[in-house]
Amino acid sequence: MKKYNVTVNGVLYEVLVEEADSASESAAAPAAVPAPAAKAPAPKAPAPKAPAASGAQGGIKVTAPMPGTILKMNVKVGDVVKANDLVCVLEAMKMENEIFAKEGGTVKSVDAPQGASVNSGDVIITMG
Repeated sequence: MKKYNVTVNGVLYEVLVEEADSASESAAAPAAVPAPAAKAPAPKAPAPKAPAASGAQGGIKVTAPMPGTILKMNVKVGDVVKANDLVCVLEAMKMENEIFAKEGGTVKSVDAPQGASVNSGDVIITMG
């Protein structure tokens, strides 16, 4: 037997470990049988998102880069937006993040109005 001191989470434990020689190991110790693994349920395919009520199909989409709340919406339907224009302010982790349009176009729909909670990748506005 070998004696070891093991510290776990600041608590000292004294452990005795018995050495097994290869000849008596197979006779003395029963073979370890792994427990059958529980079957994980098959992953469900994500349900397709319903189109927005405003009919925002296709076009140029400005999406949320992170989860948060739309603090201020700077555009409305019909506004002409140029590339790099500020479209809204997204509050995430107590920080105000400015969201800019990557491309120009006319705002066809505001999919996440002021006060709306969004997840990463959610469409904020759609332009045409």
